[in-house]
Amino acid sequence: MPATDLSAKITSRSLSRKLLRWLLKVQLPEDIEWSFIGNLQSNKVKPLLAGVPNLATVESVDDKKIADRLDRMVASIGRKPLKIYVQVNTSGEESKYGVEPSGCVELAKYVSQDCPNLEFRGLMTIGMPDYTSTPENFKTLAKCRSEVCEALGIPEEQCELSMGMSGDFELAIEMGSTNVRIGSTIFGAREYPKKN
Repeated sequence: MPATDLSAKITSRSLSRKLLRWLLKVQLPEDIEWSFIGNLQSNKVKPLLAGVPNLATVESVDDKKIADRLDRMVASIGRKPLKIYVQVNTSGEESKYGVEPSGCVELAKYVSQDCPNLEFRGLMTIGMPDYTSTPENFKTLAKCRSEVCEALGIPEEQCELSMGMSGDFELAIEMGSTNVRIGSTIFGAREYPKKN
């Protein structure tokens, strides 16, 4: 399968000013649909959307403010609606982004009903790094999906679950994941610069 048949991912860790400047200078392949995963700050929305014209999905909307910013920017650029996953903090870790499970229905409804330039596609979570709470994280997200679908009046098949990474994707699939993130398995573990 050609690499251009795959959806490419941009993570917030790689969304530096340097990368944004580079994105604005290069001609990205038009046949790749890009997805953004990770915390997105409102000041990075415009450069991201302008720099990646074939950005199809943002998997990390965790509050109304970022949903509003994305909605307004998509409209001002005049591009097709952007697919959105609501990020849910299923592990309860303070270091993780995401709306609390109790707030996911409200945010999903907001994206679906009040953001005409965004298309609600599903829910996303990142479990604990040591995978100790993985089954509970996945069960929590599946429960959130049931609640969201009931509130929106849609079948569960229309609400994707983005959960599972290289270390736990098999369990995630068993528990209903429709989208896994396995970059480390494909490309190898990330190398982080050493702090001085």
